[in-house]
Amino acid sequence: MIFESHAHYEDRKFDSDRIELLSMMKKKNIGTIINVGTTIELSRASIDLAHQYDFIYAAVGVHPSDIECLEEAEDGIEQLSAMASNEKKVVAIGEIGLDFYWEKDPKVRDRQRYWYEKQLKMARDLDLPVIIHSREANELTFDIMKNAAKLGTKGVIHCYSGSPEMAVEYVKLGYYIGIGGVVTFKNGKKLKETARRIPLTNILVETDAPYMAPEPFRGERNDSTYLPYIVKEIAELREITVDEVMEVTRENGRTLFSITSDDRR
Repeated sequence: MIFESHAHYEDRKFDSDRIELLSMMKKKNIGTIINVGTTIELSRASIDLAHQYDFIYAAVGVHPSDIECLEEAEDGIEQLSAMASNEKKVVAIGEIGLDFYWEKDPKVRDRQRYWYEKQLKMARDLDLPVIIHSREANELTFDIMKNAAKLGTKGVIHCYSGSPEMAVEYVKLGYYIGIGGVVTFKNGKKLKETARRIPLTNILVETDAPYMAPEPFRGERNDSTYLPYIVKEIAELREITVDEVMEVTRENGRTLFSITSDDRR
């Protein structure tokens, strides 16, 4: 069974067939799914989804592009903290981080960092791992996570887009690297080299569904049933078996998110 470390099944793109799709996951060899919130509201939706399916677990947090919901709510951090504290199926804080690809205003970038660090502290207070989003902010994200590691923070750099060399440094700090559909792209050379270079014991596989579908489905709606294409690519790059990639990345996911072998926390 494959461990899906990052998906967004609360997304409206799944409204037409969500139940049907999720009901077939185990038949498609998908054993566990981490469903990741991006706003306060969608974090609640992620928890609701986790309650409906025994193999789904939730992460709660606010994406850097959605920090307005934290700024508009007087107690936004408190709401997230309460969700994470009171729900056994919440296994991480995320998706949090920095996105400088879409945001060019220095003042907004500073606000992103403020809320990123507030959520990192919340994760430390709750003793939960973090799921980190970083786009066009590799150096600053690394500096922040280097400091976080010193304070005991665990987590995964989701949809990794940095250099192989930086990935090696993240691994030295104890972090996992999330590898998704880009590793199957012809122009995904950096991620391919990352998948070759870092230890398999520090890799998580993910789809980021409904986004970033692997080849040969690039441009289509993504879902966890496409994970075998990612697993196969990693196996070929490392010259090992598909079963080994599935088994090790599954154990990596269970370890990071404190999910026991019977898929119950």
